[in-house]
Amino acid sequence: MTVMADIEHPADSGPLTVQDLEGMPDNGRRCELIDGVLVVTPAPGRRHQAIVVRLWRVLEVECPPQFDVLVAPFAVHSGDKIELQPDVLVGRDEDFTEKDLPAPPVLAVEVLSPSTAIHDLNTKKAIYERLGTHSYWVIDPAEPALTVFELDVDGNYQQVAKAAGDEVFEAERPFPVRIVPRELLGRLG
Repeated sequence: MTVMADIEHPADSGPLTVQDLEGMPDNGRRCELIDGVLVVTPAPGRRHQAIVVRLWRVLEVECPPQFDVLVAPFAVHSGDKIELQPDVLVGRDEDFTEKDLPAPPVLAVEVLSPSTAIHDLNTKKAIYERLGTHSYWVIDPAEPALTVFELDVDGNYQQVAKAAGDEVFEAERPFPVRIVPRELLGRLG
């Protein structure tokens, strides 16, 4: 598998900050900042976006009023050296600002694509774990499959579920919701 994400860290410039991202051109690429290192990924494809939109719909229908469900691009900040844009996120309503989520989401979801898979399964998973994001879901459109990670008592992610194809995943956190991976593909499945 080839990782096509560009990691940019200009020589002798020091770590970038969240403020540095505000001056970046809006060229359709997703810019994230991980410990001061800029990670740029290409715009997602049709299948990826179809899954994101369908998952948002499923979550939004069941979402209680104390939470909100949003899709990228919407920034999750932690300090001035981290800005992530999960494909789908659930956060506590009280934690959001108009511009960003300056607190850990209660759920972060990434849909794998060839250009982001290694990054999503390793780097971003580790950052969400470090931030204390209780649930991290990874959707593989190829199977299709949903893998669910939750923080254990020591603050480490453990895989707690995997549903593929027509299997049903009954989430309890952050709120009860039923997910069938194949249904997220819609007519593309």
